[in-house]
Amino acid sequence: MARITAGIATSHIPAVGAALDNGKAQEPYWAPVFAGYDWTRQFEQAEKPDVVILVYNDHASAFDMRVIPTFAIGCADRFNPADEGWGPRPVPVVEGHADLAWHIAQSCVLDEFDITIINEMDVDHGLTVPLSLMFGQVERWPVKVVPIAVNVVTYPPPTGNRCWAFGEAIARAVESFDEDLNVQIWGTGGMSHQLQGPRAGLINKEWDNRFLDRLSGTTDELRHMPHIEYLREAGSEGIELVMWLIMRGALGRSAEQLHRFYHVPASNTAVGHIVLRPNQE
Repeated sequence: MARITAGIATSHIPAVGAALDNGKAQEPYWAPVFAGYDWTRQFEQAEKPDVVILVYNDHASAFDMRVIPTFAIGCADRFNPADEGWGPRPVPVVEGHADLAWHIAQSCVLDEFDITIINEMDVDHGLTVPLSLMFGQVERWPVKVVPIAVNVVTYPPPTGNRCWAFGEAIARAVESFDEDLNVQIWGTGGMSHQLQGPRAGLINKEWDNRFLDRLSGTTDELRHMPHIEYLREAGSEGIELVMWLIMRGALGRSAEQLHRFYHVPASNTAVGHIVLRPNQE
């Protein structure tokens, strides 16, 4: 059967993608950011995942105010990089795993966890920047991807508890898929940042690192954190961190930290990254 072997979380800052695409990754400002992912790139080469379930948020590329799904799953065979206003990123087309995606959709719905099915959508930096960070500049992504888009742009976003439970439902779906697949689940976005208003530029290092602390071990404290704490402590865009809880929920009761990285600044955002292994129960 398919199995989830690792969980990865990372920021998905658009400027990181631009730095890589424009040959600036080794400049003094950006080099420390990319160095934080060296360990993970080697890890991925050794792990050789078949599929990544990639949780991200769309930035008005595939969805807008006309359609706002709380949770949406891409069930297509391919997803083109989106044009976010300056042309698509020069990265490979994202190959989907339609059979697994449809299975997850059906399993989650029968598990009483409704999810919107999307058969055509372009994917923006929220999805492609994490792929670039983990795999570098390649002619073809070495994994197939099941995109899961989460609304963290327009209120109300889902609660942390709902995201954690969604991860649990995804794990049950993967475990019931009758194919031998090495599956990873990634949560993206965050960490603390605010892009507008009087608190624009907010970064809360202490709170961010406390959040990272609580992703490993057996605690499920993060699933109960209210929206207001994300807004107060991590800024208006810090709410993206609920997407990391989908990843953590999918790993089961206990998870071991394999790698961790935190860096400020990258653009006007704190960069957070963690790699977790689910503990056998």
